[in-house]
Amino acid sequence: MTETTRTAPRTPATGAGLALLGGPRAVPRDSPGGIWPIITPADEHAVLRVLRSGRLNAASAGETEVAGLEEAWAQATGTRHCVAVASGTAALHLALRGLGIGPGDEVIVPALTMNATAHAVYAAGATPVFADIEPDTYTLDPRAAAPVAGPRTAALLPVHLHGLPADMPALGRLAGRLDIPVVEDAAQAHGAEIDGRRAGALGTAGCFSLHPNKNLPTCGEGGLITTDDDDLYEQLVRLRNFGELVPAGARSYIAHRAALNARIAPVAAAFTGSQLSRFDDDARRREPGIRGFLDRLAGLPGLRVPGIPAGRTHAWHILRLMPEPEELGLGPEHRAGLRATLHRVLRAEGVPVSQYQVAPLPAHPAFRPAGLSEQDALEQVAERFPVTAAVVDGSLCLQRRHLDPAAGPLLRRYADGFEKVWQHLDLIRRMTLSRPAPGWREVLRRG
Repeated sequence: MTETTRTAPRTPATGAGLALLGGPRAVPRDSPGGIWPIITPADEHAVLRVLRSGRLNAASAGETEVAGLEEAWAQATGTRHCVAVASGTAALHLALRGLGIGPGDEVIVPALTMNATAHAVYAAGATPVFADIEPDTYTLDPRAAAPVAGPRTAALLPVHLHGLPADMPALGRLAGRLDIPVVEDAAQAHGAEIDGRRAGALGTAGCFSLHPNKNLPTCGEGGLITTDDDDLYEQLVRLRNFGELVPAGARSYIAHRAALNARIAPVAAAFTGSQLSRFDDDARRREPGIRGFLDRLAGLPGLRVPGIPAGRTHAWHILRLMPEPEELGLGPEHRAGLRATLHRVLRAEGVPVSQYQVAPLPAHPAFRPAGLSEQDALEQVAERFPVTAAVVDGSLCLQRRHLDPAAGPLLRRYADGFEKVWQHLDLIRRMTLSRPAPGWREVLRRG
Protein backbone atom coordinates (compact mmCIF):
# COMPACT_ATOMS: atom_id res chain seq x y z
CA MET A 1 0.00 0.00 0.00
CA THR A 2 1.46 3.33 -0.99
CA GLU A 3 1.53 6.47 1.12
CA THR A 4 -0.91 8.02 -1.35
CA THR A 5 -3.56 5.39 -0.75
CA ARG A 6 -3.01 5.53 3.01
CA THR A 7 -3.44 9.30 3.21
CA ALA A 8 -6.50 10.34 5.19
CA PRO A 9 -8.36 13.45 4.07
CA ARG A 10 -7.27 16.52 5.98
CA THR A 11 -9.73 17.94 8.46
CA PRO A 12 -10.02 21.72 8.15
CA ALA A 13 -8.62 23.25 11.32
CA THR A 14 -9.86 26.79 10.75
CA GLY A 15 -12.31 27.75 13.46
CA ALA A 16 -11.96 24.46 15.34
CA GLY A 17 -11.67 24.80 19.10
CA LEU A 18 -8.60 23.45 20.86
CA ALA A 19 -8.95 19.86 22.00
CA LEU A 20 -7.76 20.96 25.44
CA LEU A 21 -10.95 23.01 25.70
CA GLY A 22 -13.29 20.37 24.31
CA GLY A 23 -12.77 20.69 20.56
CA PRO A 24 -12.02 17.78 18.22
CA ARG A 25 -8.49 16.36 18.16
CA ALA A 26 -6.41 17.21 15.12
CA VAL A 27 -4.93 13.71 15.20
CA PRO A 28 -7.61 11.01 15.60
CA ARG A 29 -6.74 8.33 18.13
CA ASP A 30 -6.93 5.62 15.48
CA SER A 31 -4.52 7.33 13.07
CA PRO A 32 -2.33 4.61 11.52
CA GLY A 33 1.46 4.59 11.41
CA GLY A 34 4.16 5.60 13.82
CA ILE A 35 5.37 2.11 14.73
CA TRP A 36 9.12 1.64 15.20
CA PRO A 37 10.99 -0.57 14.83
CA ILE A 38 9.22 -2.40 12.03
CA ILE A 39 9.80 -6.12 12.63
CA THR A 40 9.50 -8.33 9.57
CA PRO A 41 9.49 -12.11 9.09
CA ALA A 42 13.10 -11.77 7.94
CA ASP A 43 14.03 -10.23 11.30
CA GLU A 44 12.22 -13.02 13.14
CA HIS A 45 13.98 -15.63 11.02
CA ALA A 46 17.38 -14.06 11.80
CA VAL A 47 16.73 -14.34 15.54
CA LEU A 48 15.37 -17.86 15.20
CA ARG A 49 18.47 -18.83 13.19
CA VAL A 50 20.65 -17.92 16.16
CA LEU A 51 18.44 -19.71 18.67
CA ARG A 52 18.47 -22.88 16.62
CA SER A 53 22.24 -22.71 16.09
CA GLY A 54 22.94 -22.95 19.81
CA ARG A 55 25.66 -20.28 19.45
CA LEU A 56 24.07 -17.82 21.84
CA ASN A 57 27.23 -16.06 23.02
CA ALA A 58 29.68 -14.01 20.98
CA ALA A 59 32.51 -16.18 22.33
CA SER A 60 30.85 -19.40 21.12
CA ALA A 61 32.96 -21.46 18.75
CA GLY A 62 31.83 -20.97 15.17
CA GLU A 63 29.70 -17.88 15.92
CA THR A 64 29.34 -15.75 12.74
CA GLU A 65 26.55 -13.23 13.33
CA VAL A 66 28.75 -10.66 15.09
CA ALA A 67 31.47 -10.76 12.45
CA GLY A 68 28.84 -10.51 9.72
CA LEU A 69 27.35 -7.36 11.24
CA GLU A 70 30.79 -5.83 11.73
CA GLU A 71 31.73 -6.41 8.11
CA ALA A 72 28.42 -5.01 6.85
CA TRP A 73 28.58 -1.85 8.98
CA ALA A 74 32.22 -1.18 8.08
CA GLN A 75 31.19 -1.37 4.44
CA ALA A 76 28.14 0.86 5.05
CA THR A 77 30.25 3.57 6.70
CA GLY A 78 33.24 3.26 4.39
CA THR A 79 35.67 2.32 7.16
CA ARG A 80 38.23 -0.47 7.41
CA HIS A 81 37.10 -1.86 10.75
CA CYS A 82 34.02 -2.23 12.91
CA VAL A 83 33.83 -3.72 16.40
CA ALA A 84 30.41 -4.66 17.76
CA VAL A 85 29.92 -4.16 21.50
CA ALA A 86 27.24 -4.36 24.18
CA SER A 87 25.84 -0.79 23.95
CA GLY A 88 26.46 2.69 22.61
CA THR A 89 27.84 3.72 26.00
CA ALA A 90 30.27 0.79 25.89
CA ALA A 91 31.30 1.92 22.41
CA LEU A 92 32.26 5.36 23.71
CA HIS A 93 34.02 3.95 26.76
CA LEU A 94 36.06 1.43 24.78
CA ALA A 95 36.98 3.94 22.08
CA LEU A 96 38.40 6.31 24.68
CA ARG A 97 40.27 3.55 26.49
CA GLY A 98 41.56 2.13 23.23
CA LEU A 99 43.07 5.53 22.47
CA GLY A 100 44.89 5.49 25.81
CA ILE A 101 42.69 8.14 27.42
CA GLY A 102 42.41 7.83 31.20
CA PRO A 103 43.17 9.45 34.56
CA GLY A 104 44.57 12.96 34.29
CA ASP A 105 43.08 13.49 30.83
CA GLU A 106 40.25 15.80 29.81
CA VAL A 107 37.75 15.23 27.01
CA ILE A 108 35.68 18.06 25.54
CA VAL A 109 31.98 17.20 25.19
CA PRO A 110 28.89 19.29 24.35
CA ALA A 111 26.66 20.59 27.13
CA LEU A 112 23.59 19.22 25.35
CA THR A 113 23.60 15.47 24.94
CA MET A 114 22.40 12.30 26.61
CA ASN A 115 24.25 11.68 29.88
CA ALA A 116 25.95 8.56 28.50
CA THR A 117 28.46 10.77 26.68
CA ALA A 118 29.85 12.13 29.94
CA HIS A 119 29.48 8.82 31.78
CA ALA A 120 31.74 7.14 29.22
CA VAL A 121 34.45 9.74 29.83
CA TYR A 122 34.28 9.18 33.59
CA ALA A 123 34.28 5.40 33.08
CA ALA A 124 37.57 5.73 31.19
CA GLY A 125 39.01 7.61 34.17
CA ALA A 126 39.11 10.98 32.40
CA THR A 127 37.22 14.21 33.10
CA PRO A 128 34.59 15.70 30.78
CA VAL A 129 35.00 19.39 30.02
CA PHE A 130 31.80 20.90 28.67
CA ALA A 131 31.39 23.41 25.86
CA ASP A 132 28.28 25.11 24.52
CA ILE A 133 26.44 24.18 21.34
CA GLU A 134 25.62 26.00 18.12
CA PRO A 135 22.12 27.55 18.19
CA ASP A 136 21.10 26.26 14.76
CA THR A 137 22.51 22.72 14.79
CA TYR A 138 22.46 21.90 18.54
CA THR A 139 25.89 20.31 18.11
CA LEU A 140 29.26 21.15 19.71
CA ASP A 141 30.32 24.67 18.79
CA PRO A 142 33.99 24.67 17.70
CA ARG A 143 34.26 28.31 18.80
CA ALA A 144 33.16 27.31 22.31
CA ALA A 145 35.36 24.22 22.39
CA ALA A 146 38.60 26.03 21.57
CA PRO A 147 38.71 28.25 24.72
CA VAL A 148 38.18 25.31 27.11
CA ALA A 149 40.97 23.22 25.58
CA GLY A 150 44.16 23.02 27.62
CA PRO A 151 47.31 20.97 28.19
CA ARG A 152 45.29 18.05 29.60
CA THR A 153 42.85 17.90 26.68
CA ALA A 154 43.20 14.42 25.22
CA ALA A 155 40.26 14.18 22.80
CA LEU A 156 37.24 15.93 21.34
CA LEU A 157 33.96 14.05 21.69
CA PRO A 158 31.38 15.79 19.48
CA VAL A 159 27.84 14.41 19.38
CA HIS A 160 25.94 14.24 16.10
CA LEU A 161 22.82 15.17 18.02
CA HIS A 162 19.46 14.00 16.68
CA GLY A 163 21.13 12.74 13.51
CA LEU A 164 22.93 15.85 12.24
CA PRO A 165 26.73 15.61 12.07
CA ALA A 166 28.61 18.20 14.08
CA ASP A 167 30.94 20.63 12.28
CA MET A 168 33.62 18.00 11.83
CA PRO A 169 35.83 20.03 9.46
CA ALA A 170 36.18 22.82 12.05
CA LEU A 171 36.51 20.38 14.94
CA GLY A 172 39.08 18.42 12.96
CA ARG A 173 41.16 21.55 12.48
CA LEU A 174 40.98 22.25 16.22
CA ALA A 175 42.00 18.67 17.00
CA GLY A 176 44.85 18.97 14.53
CA ARG A 177 46.20 22.05 16.29
CA LEU A 178 45.94 20.24 19.63
CA ASP A 179 47.31 16.98 18.17
CA ILE A 180 44.46 14.94 19.67
CA PRO A 181 41.91 12.48 18.25
CA VAL A 182 38.23 13.13 17.53
CA VAL A 183 35.81 10.45 18.72
CA GLU A 184 32.38 10.75 17.13
CA ASP A 185 29.35 10.10 19.31
CA ALA A 186 27.22 9.00 16.38
CA ALA A 187 24.67 7.18 18.52
CA GLN A 188 21.83 9.02 16.76
CA ALA A 189 23.37 9.57 13.34
CA HIS A 190 23.38 6.26 11.47
CA GLY A 191 23.81 7.04 7.77
CA ALA A 192 24.23 10.82 8.12
CA GLU A 193 26.92 12.39 5.94
CA ILE A 194 29.25 15.33 5.46
CA ASP A 195 30.35 15.88 1.87
CA GLY A 196 29.54 12.28 0.98
CA ARG A 197 31.38 10.70 3.92
CA ARG A 198 29.25 8.95 6.48
CA ALA A 199 29.23 9.46 10.22
CA GLY A 200 31.65 6.99 11.75
CA ALA A 201 34.25 7.79 9.10
CA LEU A 202 34.69 11.45 10.05
CA GLY A 203 37.01 11.07 13.05
CA THR A 204 39.50 8.67 14.56
CA ALA A 205 36.63 6.48 15.80
CA GLY A 206 32.86 6.51 15.41
CA CYS A 207 30.53 5.17 18.11
CA PHE A 208 26.97 4.04 17.40
CA SER A 209 24.08 2.82 19.53
CA LEU A 210 21.75 -0.01 18.46
CA HIS A 211 18.93 0.70 20.90
CA PRO A 212 15.42 -0.20 19.59
CA ASN A 213 14.60 3.52 19.32
CA LYS A 214 17.49 4.22 16.95
CA ASN A 215 17.33 4.42 13.14
CA LEU A 216 19.33 1.20 13.05
CA PRO A 217 17.72 -0.81 15.87
CA THR A 218 18.39 -4.01 17.69
CA CYS A 219 16.30 -6.26 19.93
CA GLY A 220 17.77 -5.16 23.24
CA GLU A 221 21.07 -3.29 23.44
CA GLY A 222 24.12 -3.04 21.23
CA GLY A 223 26.79 -0.73 19.89
CA LEU A 224 29.25 -0.41 17.01
CA ILE A 225 32.68 1.25 16.79
CA THR A 226 34.18 2.12 13.41
CA THR A 227 37.76 3.13 12.68
CA ASP A 228 40.46 3.10 10.02
CA ASP A 229 43.17 2.82 12.69
CA ASP A 230 44.58 -0.73 12.73
CA ASP A 231 46.19 -0.37 16.17
CA LEU A 232 43.00 1.01 17.70
CA TYR A 233 41.03 -1.86 16.17
CA GLU A 234 43.28 -4.41 17.87
CA GLN A 235 42.84 -2.66 21.22
CA LEU A 236 39.06 -2.53 20.83
CA VAL A 237 38.85 -6.25 20.13
CA ARG A 238 40.77 -6.93 23.34
CA LEU A 239 38.88 -4.41 25.44
CA ARG A 240 35.48 -5.88 24.68
CA ASN A 241 36.57 -9.36 25.80
CA PHE A 242 38.47 -9.18 29.11
CA GLY A 243 41.66 -7.97 27.44
CA GLU A 244 42.15 -11.26 25.61
CA LEU A 245 43.62 -11.70 22.14
CA VAL A 246 41.41 -13.03 19.38
CA PRO A 247 41.87 -16.79 19.70
CA ALA A 248 43.49 -18.60 16.80
CA GLY A 249 42.18 -21.86 18.21
CA ALA A 250 40.89 -22.63 21.68
CA ARG A 251 40.32 -19.59 23.88
CA SER A 252 43.29 -19.01 26.23
CA TYR A 253 41.55 -16.76 28.82
CA ILE A 254 44.86 -14.85 29.15
CA ALA A 255 44.25 -11.12 29.76
CA HIS A 256 46.75 -8.83 28.00
CA ARG A 257 45.32 -5.64 29.50
CA ALA A 258 42.73 -4.71 32.10
CA ALA A 259 39.26 -4.84 30.57
CA LEU A 260 35.68 -5.97 31.07
CA ASN A 261 33.09 -7.89 29.09
CA ALA A 262 31.45 -5.66 26.48
CA ARG A 263 30.45 -8.27 23.90
CA ILE A 264 27.24 -7.96 21.92
CA ALA A 265 24.81 -10.89 21.92
CA PRO A 266 24.59 -12.84 18.63
CA VAL A 267 20.78 -12.54 18.71
CA ALA A 268 21.11 -8.73 18.79
CA ALA A 269 23.71 -8.81 16.01
CA ALA A 270 21.53 -10.99 13.81
CA PHE A 271 18.48 -8.77 14.32
CA THR A 272 20.46 -5.63 13.45
CA GLY A 273 22.04 -7.33 10.46
CA SER A 274 18.57 -8.10 9.13
CA GLN A 275 17.44 -4.50 9.74
CA LEU A 276 20.58 -3.24 8.02
CA SER A 277 19.59 -4.99 4.79
CA ARG A 278 16.79 -2.41 4.33
CA PHE A 279 18.37 0.49 6.25
CA ASP A 280 19.07 2.70 3.24
CA ASP A 281 15.66 2.03 1.73
CA ASP A 282 13.93 2.90 5.02
CA ALA A 283 15.86 6.18 5.17
CA ARG A 284 14.92 7.02 1.59
CA ARG A 285 11.24 6.27 2.21
CA ARG A 286 10.93 8.30 5.45
CA GLU A 287 12.64 11.41 4.04
CA PRO A 288 9.67 12.87 2.05
CA GLY A 289 7.28 12.62 5.00
CA ILE A 290 9.69 14.32 7.37
CA ARG A 291 10.59 17.03 4.86
CA GLY A 292 6.94 17.72 4.16
CA PHE A 293 6.17 17.97 7.88
CA LEU A 294 9.03 20.37 8.53
CA ASP A 295 8.21 22.46 5.47
CA ARG A 296 4.71 23.07 6.78
CA LEU A 297 5.96 23.94 10.26
CA ALA A 298 8.56 26.29 8.80
CA GLY A 299 5.68 28.46 7.59
CA LEU A 300 4.43 29.06 11.13
CA PRO A 301 5.59 32.33 12.69
CA GLY A 302 7.89 32.05 15.67
CA LEU A 303 8.72 28.36 15.21
CA ARG A 304 12.22 27.30 14.21
CA VAL A 305 12.60 23.89 12.58
CA PRO A 306 15.85 21.91 12.18
CA GLY A 307 18.21 23.30 9.57
CA ILE A 308 20.87 21.42 7.63
CA PRO A 309 24.14 23.23 6.82
CA ALA A 310 25.49 22.87 3.30
CA GLY A 311 27.28 19.60 2.65
CA ARG A 312 25.57 17.70 5.48
CA THR A 313 22.65 15.27 5.59
CA HIS A 314 20.37 14.53 8.54
CA ALA A 315 19.39 11.07 9.83
CA TRP A 316 16.31 12.57 11.58
CA HIS A 317 16.59 10.45 14.71
CA ILE A 318 14.79 13.20 16.67
CA LEU A 319 13.01 16.32 15.41
CA ARG A 320 13.68 19.29 17.72
CA LEU A 321 11.41 22.31 17.31
CA MET A 322 12.23 25.72 18.85
CA PRO A 323 9.42 28.21 19.55
CA GLU A 324 10.79 31.75 19.69
CA PRO A 325 8.94 33.74 22.39
CA GLU A 326 10.12 37.14 21.15
CA GLU A 327 8.56 36.45 17.74
CA LEU A 328 5.29 35.48 19.40
CA GLY A 329 4.85 38.61 21.49
CA LEU A 330 6.47 37.25 24.66
CA GLY A 331 9.69 38.02 26.47
CA PRO A 332 12.68 35.66 26.73
CA GLU A 333 11.75 35.06 30.38
CA HIS A 334 8.66 33.22 29.12
CA ARG A 335 10.64 30.63 27.14
CA ALA A 336 9.96 27.76 29.54
CA GLY A 337 6.35 28.80 30.01
CA LEU A 338 5.72 28.91 26.25
CA ARG A 339 7.26 25.49 25.82
CA ALA A 340 5.13 24.07 28.64
CA THR A 341 1.94 25.58 27.21
CA LEU A 342 2.60 24.28 23.72
CA HIS A 343 3.52 20.88 25.13
CA ARG A 344 0.18 20.67 26.92
CA VAL A 345 -1.93 21.98 24.03
CA LEU A 346 -0.24 19.97 21.28
CA ARG A 347 -0.44 16.69 23.19
CA ALA A 348 -4.16 17.30 23.70
CA GLU A 349 -4.41 17.54 19.90
CA GLY A 350 -2.71 14.15 19.60
CA VAL A 351 0.77 15.44 18.68
CA PRO A 352 3.19 13.49 20.95
CA VAL A 353 5.80 16.17 21.58
CA SER A 354 8.16 15.85 24.54
CA GLN A 355 10.82 17.94 26.25
CA TYR A 356 13.50 15.20 26.08
CA GLN A 357 16.43 16.72 28.02
CA VAL A 358 15.30 18.66 31.11
CA ALA A 359 18.65 20.21 32.11
CA PRO A 360 22.06 20.99 30.57
CA LEU A 361 24.41 18.08 31.12
CA PRO A 362 26.96 20.03 33.25
CA ALA A 363 24.10 20.92 35.63
CA HIS A 364 23.37 17.27 36.47
CA PRO A 365 24.43 16.49 40.05
CA ALA A 366 26.78 13.78 38.79
CA PHE A 367 28.77 16.24 36.65
CA ARG A 368 28.87 19.43 38.72
CA PRO A 369 32.26 20.76 39.90
CA ALA A 370 33.13 19.75 43.44
CA GLY A 371 33.11 22.42 46.12
CA LEU A 372 30.33 24.56 44.66
CA SER A 373 26.94 25.05 46.24
CA GLU A 374 23.96 24.02 44.17
CA GLN A 375 23.01 27.65 43.62
CA ASP A 376 26.50 28.64 42.46
CA ALA A 377 26.80 25.56 40.23
CA LEU A 378 23.50 26.24 38.46
CA GLU A 379 24.27 29.92 38.01
CA GLN A 380 27.65 29.01 36.55
CA VAL A 381 26.01 26.64 34.05
CA ALA A 382 23.49 29.29 33.00
CA GLU A 383 26.32 31.78 32.40
CA ARG A 384 28.73 29.44 30.61
CA PHE A 385 26.22 27.56 28.43
CA PRO A 386 23.53 30.05 27.41
CA VAL A 387 22.59 28.36 24.15
CA THR A 388 22.16 24.96 25.79
CA ALA A 389 20.13 26.52 28.62
CA ALA A 390 17.78 28.22 26.18
CA VAL A 391 17.33 25.08 24.09
CA VAL A 392 16.54 22.92 27.12
CA ASP A 393 14.03 25.42 28.49
CA GLY A 394 12.35 26.28 25.22
CA SER A 395 12.30 23.42 22.72
CA LEU A 396 10.01 20.48 21.98
CA CYS A 397 10.94 17.17 20.39
CA LEU A 398 9.20 14.56 18.29
CA GLN A 399 10.64 11.09 18.73
CA ARG A 400 10.36 7.60 17.27
CA ARG A 401 6.98 7.76 15.52
CA HIS A 402 8.38 9.58 12.49
CA LEU A 403 10.92 6.78 11.96
CA ASP A 404 8.21 4.57 10.49
CA PRO A 405 8.93 4.85 6.74
CA ALA A 406 5.17 4.92 6.14
CA ALA A 407 4.53 7.71 8.67
CA GLY A 408 3.95 10.41 6.04
CA PRO A 409 0.15 10.55 6.54
CA LEU A 410 0.58 10.62 10.32
CA LEU A 411 3.09 13.47 10.05
CA ARG A 412 0.59 15.38 7.95
CA ARG A 413 -1.88 14.98 10.82
CA TYR A 414 0.77 16.27 13.23
CA ALA A 415 1.28 19.29 10.98
CA ASP A 416 -2.50 19.85 11.06
CA GLY A 417 -2.23 19.91 14.85
CA PHE A 418 0.52 22.53 14.84
CA GLU A 419 -1.35 24.70 12.35
CA LYS A 420 -4.53 24.43 14.42
CA VAL A 421 -2.72 25.46 17.60
CA TRP A 422 -1.07 28.38 15.80
CA GLN A 423 -4.54 29.69 14.95
CA HIS A 424 -4.98 30.27 18.68
CA LEU A 425 -1.80 32.19 19.45
CA ASP A 426 -3.65 34.84 21.47
CA LEU A 427 -4.90 32.12 23.79
CA ILE A 428 -1.45 30.48 23.85
CA ARG A 429 0.06 33.78 24.97
CA ARG A 430 -2.54 34.26 27.69
CA MET A 431 -2.03 30.71 28.95
CA THR A 432 1.73 31.23 29.01
CA LEU A 433 1.46 34.44 30.99
CA SER A 434 -1.09 33.09 33.45
CA ARG A 435 0.69 29.84 34.23
CA PRO A 436 4.45 30.25 34.75
CA ALA A 437 6.39 27.04 34.23
CA PRO A 438 9.62 26.02 35.98
CA GLY A 439 12.82 26.22 34.00
CA TRP A 440 15.64 23.70 34.21
CA ARG A 441 17.10 25.27 37.37
CA GLU A 442 13.82 24.91 39.26
CA VAL A 443 13.45 21.33 38.03
CA LEU A 444 16.87 20.43 39.41
CA ARG A 445 16.26 22.15 42.72
CA ARG A 446 13.08 20.14 43.15
CA GLY A 447 15.05 16.96 42.57
